[in-house]
Amino acid sequence: MATNTDSRAVRTRSLPVRAVLAAILAAAANAGLVATAQAVGIAPGFRALTYPPVVFLSVLGALGAAGVYALLRRRVAEPAATFRKVAVATLVLSFVPDLALLAADPAATPAGVVVLMVMHVVVAAVAVELLVSWRGER
Repeated sequence: MATNTDSRAVRTRSLPVRAVLAAILAAAANAGLVATAQAVGIAPGFRALTYPPVVFLSVLGALGAAGVYALLRRRVAEPAATFRKVAVATLVLSFVPDLALLAADPAATPAGVVVLMVMHVVVAAVAVELLVSWRGER
């Protein structure tokens, strides 16, 4: 019978696997959003809605979230709850640069910026689900 310590060790070892899975799923989902946005003609010429930056930043965001979660697991009493709060705050702050693109990039459109914001939500949701909620690490 597995003890609490044994199950914690398994979850700790599985964190890198879950981090890579989160990165892959977030990048794939956001690549699908890029394909959809391009197919319907949302913000043609808006470089932020192309595959290289979207895939790269989706992977970076998911892996960064995993790093933060790993750090919180070592430093705070309630890492899952703290991570959820950090994820929400980071998500809200991540919208600021997207909104700034409306003023800074002539190819940006309100619809294109909304798609970018949805992509941030995708990365956050995937990261929280796979890093915290998956397999009972609540």
